[in-house]
Amino acid sequence: MINLKYEKNPSKNEITITGLSYKNVTEVVIPAEIDGMAVTEIGDCAFLDCEKLTSVIIPKGVTHIGKDAFSGCSSLTSITLPEGVTAIGECAFWHCTRLKSITIPSTVTSIGDYAFPDCEELTSIIIPNGVTAIGECCFSGCISLKSVTIPSTVTTIGDCAFAGCEELTSVTIPKSVTTIGASAFRNCQGLRSIAFPESVTHIGKEAFYDCISLTSIVIPKGVDTLNNGVFSWCTRLTSVTIPEGVTTIDKCAFYGCTSLKCVTIPRSVTTIGERAFSDCTIIAYNKK
Repeated sequence: MINLKYEKNPSKNEITITGLSYKNVTEVVIPAEIDGMAVTEIGDCAFLDCEKLTSVIIPKGVTHIGKDAFSGCSSLTSITLPEGVTAIGECAFWHCTRLKSITIPSTVTSIGDYAFPDCEELTSIIIPNGVTAIGECCFSGCISLKSVTIPSTVTTIGDCAFAGCEELTSVTIPKSVTTIGASAFRNCQGLRSIAFPESVTHIGKEAFYDCISLTSIVIPKGVDTLNNGVFSWCTRLTSVTIPEGVTTIDKCAFYGCTSLKCVTIPRSVTTIGERAFSDCTIIAYNKK
């Protein structure tokens, strides 16, 4: 404990951990109390770039993990987050390249943008009930991520949320989700299947760009626009179901889908953008 830096908040009888006196430590056990005050927060940048840190134990009573709290801890393999934590800040675990697993407590309701990008050895993640949004680039570059559980409280999957998760083979999107952001699953080259619930009304540009293992897509009925490059370079895509209600197939929407041979376009479509089907081996456009 003597190596820990901290700030006191006497009016609340609370302690915020702000850092280490020196960064060459490999293991940290944070006490529940310091000087009779409860430790409640890991502050912004508290362990930023502590490259030799391999494990951290955080006590019960901590409710907030601050912005960049463990960013750049490239040797961190183990961390225990206790029940009671409600918020994981922006960039909290960015570039923790050796972090193999983390349990997000059921009490967490907020996960910040860029919370876990480039955690290259992270293989699975369970997002607890109560979280309403998966933030921008939250798990981007997690190249070993094979499994993700998205709860029924999530309404938004942010831009680039899972971009570059090459080992992710399937994702179940709950019925609560209405928005899938731009590049949300870009370069998820192992993704074989994706089931969209009818609740989805917006799929951002390049959301599934270069998902080369996808073979079929059923667009939900609430979507009215297939955005720029949304399924570009899905080279094994052979089947696409476009519902009545879609009005626009934007430019490059299916660019480079070289296995796509037949598409049925509903009567509601009024605009087909430039290169929407370029480099597809389409032999028939059927009009409903």
